[in-house]
Amino acid sequence: MHSRSIYLYAPQKRSGSRIIAMGLMEMLKTQVQDVAYFKPIISTDVEEDDDITFFKSYFSLKQPIQSAYGMSESKLHKYIVSNSIERAYEEILERFLALEKEYDFVLCQGVGEKTFMSEDIDLEIAKNLPVSLMAILNAKGLDTVEDILDKISLSMTRLRNYHDDPIAIFINRVEEDLLKNLQSKISIKFPYFCIPEEKELNRPTMAEIAVEIGAKILHQKSQILDRSVAQSKVAAMQIEHYLNYLQEGDLIIVPGDRDDITLATFLANLSKNYPFIAGLLFTGGMQPSKNIFSLIEGADLPVLPMLGIDTDTQSAALMVQQIKPKITLEGKRKISLAIGLFNSYVDLNRLKAPLTLHEAKEMTPVRFSYFLHESARHSHADILLPESQDERVLRAVEIVLRRGICCVTLLGDETKIAQRASVLGLDLTKARIINPQTFEHKEDFARKFYELRKHKGVILPMAREYISRVNYFATMMLHEGYVDGMVSGATHTTRETIKPAFEIIKMKKGVKLISSIFFMLIQDRVLVYGDCAVNPDPNAQQLAQIAISSAQSAKRFGIEPRVAMLSYSSGDSGVGAEVEKVRQATQLAKKMAPDLLIEGPMQYDAAIDPHVGARKMPDSKVAGRATVFIFPDLNTGNNTYKAVQRSAQAVAIGPILQGLTKPVNDLSRGCSVEDIVDTIAITAIQASEDKR
Repeated sequence: MHSRSIYLYAPQKRSGSRIIAMGLMEMLKTQVQDVAYFKPIISTDVEEDDDITFFKSYFSLKQPIQSAYGMSESKLHKYIVSNSIERAYEEILERFLALEKEYDFVLCQGVGEKTFMSEDIDLEIAKNLPVSLMAILNAKGLDTVEDILDKISLSMTRLRNYHDDPIAIFINRVEEDLLKNLQSKISIKFPYFCIPEEKELNRPTMAEIAVEIGAKILHQKSQILDRSVAQSKVAAMQIEHYLNYLQEGDLIIVPGDRDDITLATFLANLSKNYPFIAGLLFTGGMQPSKNIFSLIEGADLPVLPMLGIDTDTQSAALMVQQIKPKITLEGKRKISLAIGLFNSYVDLNRLKAPLTLHEAKEMTPVRFSYFLHESARHSHADILLPESQDERVLRAVEIVLRRGICCVTLLGDETKIAQRASVLGLDLTKARIINPQTFEHKEDFARKFYELRKHKGVILPMAREYISRVNYFATMMLHEGYVDGMVSGATHTTRETIKPAFEIIKMKKGVKLISSIFFMLIQDRVLVYGDCAVNPDPNAQQLAQIAISSAQSAKRFGIEPRVAMLSYSSGDSGVGAEVEKVRQATQLAKKMAPDLLIEGPMQYDAAIDPHVGARKMPDSKVAGRATVFIFPDLNTGNNTYKAVQRSAQAVAIGPILQGLTKPVNDLSRGCSVEDIVDTIAITAIQASEDKR
């Protein structure tokens, strides 16, 4: 039986149910239009429920928050005391059915372990709801495969007393050395997935510690609070001895008047001879003196997370030890690691098989982002980023690697990049790093560039000088097959990024023009704008090529292409050289791609607004429903995309180059970490398509 609702049953403490729920929700968001989250029992007021707040916010769920739960824990307790628990089951069912009626799919996260509830209540709730059950077992603390198999057997026996076999089972937090042997010995018929223990997910971040113990944040740079704390240490020794005890990921707990420890910790974090420090917690209501802060700032030392608390050192240390780590909205690094872990060990095709997933009709920004990451994950592409000196690039690379989106190559000095990553608290160990200064084939690159460009007057010494520039070196790496795609532009201009590509990378067969698009993420839809970055004043033939390339790009990224050729008039209402160019380009494009839905000339309002489109072009299949917008020239396109980006608070990803045999994509110098991640994913997908 196929199901359109899942119930996650995880009766044991700290089984990692949020990780599983996140992975499932991300999968569902790529498949169906509207997904809802439901929690049968909440411990507190719904506005304060941590699970509901997390899932509604992180996954941009449309549902009202009041619809996301069955009843409060206190209300359930009253039903139990009055011996009328059946009424509780009925009320939960009623609220669940009301939610299911409004949405394409519902992910229900079970009760879990409560202090006054038995495991039976969780299973009774699941039995009374029209759901398929997925079970999560916690293998933490089980030292042998036999112990885990016994636990699976006992859990299955208990489950079958209440419910049909689960449609999937997750054996979570398995020790790495048991994983392979365990998978070969499990004999259940339905899908099962063994997921290893990931230590970092069970470590608190500096941000979590600040919230849990009520500490004050002593600096404004919130990003660095996302680093994990492996263990905490009370610093009471002299510096000479204190430094001997430092370990990777230490939180140093120290009275705020120990300026010597503060300075030594900052220097140790910067030194390649000492491990990465997670942060400092100053106790006793004291902080380092203004002179110490001035000294640190003046020396341009990298900022360390610093917290302050009024309690004494011993009390503060006990408070930190009692924290139960979790995945929070602020913990972006943990979120990336958790989703990457899920995707690495869970076969999504097997997981989706028993589910009823109605394909979404339109591409939304949320779906688009998940589509990018999931598609890129299957590309196995290696994407090159030459701007390793930029903090945003390094943070984006860590996210890409943790989520398993693709492989990454960085250009630069390996020691300096490793040191920079350590200072920022980033894990870039899975990135490949190549130093252009010591690369053994650098001279070969220069000679090959000379051969490519000698017809343009380039001589060998000039070629060597060109290859010494990072973007030319990077583009030659792509040309020679060392990587599959390239992303640059965080610190370089568009010209510096794309000029080497035009000179070195050839155009695809059948393509006569290199052009660009932007993906515009606007509220509930994703649009494609072309060309807003490359061709200043394309003629009709070129405009037709841009339209076809843009439509192909849209389709490649899951967007149904309905192409509007934009001008200052719609249909036959206008005259003039510019509108005639667009009219001619539309006709040429229709001949070149007869199956493509393309119409023009068309004004922007007629293209995007169904009411205006119906009035101005009543017989059009594109008007009011366009997804691909082709601008008549660069002036119009570039200004329009920036106007929409700023006034409609849209996210603009691009420019994405189209027409090259190998993908090279540009970043805005004002790009965010998320922009870089998405552009890397787009480049990986392009690289995968180009290999076919």
